[in-house]
Amino acid sequence: MGGSGNNFLTVVAKNIDVLAGPLVALVYPLYASIRAIETKSRADDQQWLTYWVLYSLITLFELTFFKVIEWFPIWPYAKLIATCWLVLPQFNGAAYVYKHYVRPIYKKRENVQMWYVPKKKNIFNKPDDVLTAAEKYIEEHGPEAFERLISKADEARARKHNYMIFDDDYIY
Repeated sequence: MGGSGNNFLTVVAKNIDVLAGPLVALVYPLYASIRAIETKSRADDQQWLTYWVLYSLITLFELTFFKVIEWFPIWPYAKLIATCWLVLPQFNGAAYVYKHYVRPIYKKRENVQMWYVPKKKNIFNKPDDVLTAAEKYIEEHGPEAFERLISKADEARARKHNYMIFDDDYIY
């Protein structure tokens, strides 16, 4: 009897990453994210949005480098420990990683304007620039659609510096 109990504990100890990994990485964060949505606090929203961004990055890393990762038998345990650090509110690891590593990279790229300005096809044609693209849009969709597009862009620009997830009177 003592031998079978010892075998069970050995199997559990060797597979703790398989047993605890989904609970720590998915089940608890899912529950905490739903709770965060239901509160008015910005801090818990930020914690769990940050966690999901980092979880996505870890997943992309694993999918990209799985052939290399499989050579490191300690990877599942290291991932479990890192995930615990990211998830547990006592450590606030997700916010730390985001603030010190992800956000600076994102902020650098945010200043780059992603505006498409096609090049001239040849010197005899009318240049295909922003004004031409706007005229073409108005021809295809009408001036009202263009005005709506401009007003949406103005609203988005105005809200860019005003962080607001939900309206105060929004009820779930």
